[in-house]
Amino acid sequence: MQTSLFDFDLPAENIALRPASPRDAARLMVVWPGQSPETEDKIVRDLPDLLQAGDALVVNDTKVIPARLFGRRIGRGEEPKIEATLHKRIDGSRWRAFVKPAKRLQAGDIVRFGDEGKVCFLGQLDATVEDKGEGGEVTLSFAFHGAILDQAIAERGAMPLPPYIASKRPADERDLTDYQTMFADEEGSVAAPTAALHFTPSLIERLIANGIQLHRLTLHVGAGTFLPVKGEDTAEHKMHSEWGEIDETTANALNAVRAKGGRIVPVGTTALRLLESAADESGTVRPFCGETDIFITPGYRFRAADLMMTNFHLPRSTLFMLVSAFAGLDTMQRAYAHAIATGYRFYSYGDACLLHPAEQR
Repeated sequence: MQTSLFDFDLPAENIALRPASPRDAARLMVVWPGQSPETEDKIVRDLPDLLQAGDALVVNDTKVIPARLFGRRIGRGEEPKIEATLHKRIDGSRWRAFVKPAKRLQAGDIVRFGDEGKVCFLGQLDATVEDKGEGGEVTLSFAFHGAILDQAIAERGAMPLPPYIASKRPADERDLTDYQTMFADEEGSVAAPTAALHFTPSLIERLIANGIQLHRLTLHVGAGTFLPVKGEDTAEHKMHSEWGEIDETTANALNAVRAKGGRIVPVGTTALRLLESAADESGTVRPFCGETDIFITPGYRFRAADLMMTNFHLPRSTLFMLVSAFAGLDTMQRAYAHAIATGYRFYSYGDACLLHPAEQR
């Protein structure tokens, strides 16, 4: 499909720079493809009344790490400043990262991040550039390993806010909690599964009281989630891969929901992508542990998702393509036009949608 089909103009004032407070006070657009009216304006705390007893919400319990590091190249003449955003762990001491300015680095260079550590035995955090890829991507081999490296990154790193927020303001102390869901448990993401940012303990209590189940999976979100589709046709796009896991207990529980007539409702595109990666042709969810690079565009036949909750996404992004596949491109174009006209807040800290599937599914 032509990438231009997924483009739209978004006024800057529609981009949220802070989340709603309280979190479940965010607006929620309910989308009913093919019905009249096609959209309904609610708020997130209405969710228990919009689902049915026996339905199951599926949330991503990944935890965002402070993956944005600032340092300088050392040992080779001048010491230019370097910014690195870690996006994929390779092993205990190596990460793939996007760096700026990439032209100032060569394989073999050493980058020193931060000053002396808060924990004295850590010293400086040095990393060697093992290799350079395309688009400013490098492999960094750190001098520390495992838990000690994680601690060193945590004390020097900043929350990796999406570029459309970071370009407007720096990350601050509020983001340490704002950019983390209440389900965050498994460290490894460099971007939050943002649809789940809207949940609060009181909302979960009401959902459970209404007979709606809650299940967890893990998908570590990479920085590639923010990359636009640059080719003129979606077939030219190479999807980034991300690591995820659905254990056997969760898979069995979700299959039991479907068997009893309930609906599986992934919270966010990350949860949906992993469910679809784990489901077989019949829609049965299998245990899953590994990498997925599933790329969902219109024409895809969904197997494991019956409804979905998600935020509003960037133009020409793989995420807007995914929701267009789920609810229909024409429907989502109209829904986004309504959202822009009525002041919905977009992107990571913005409002949410509850999408019903297109009729042809």
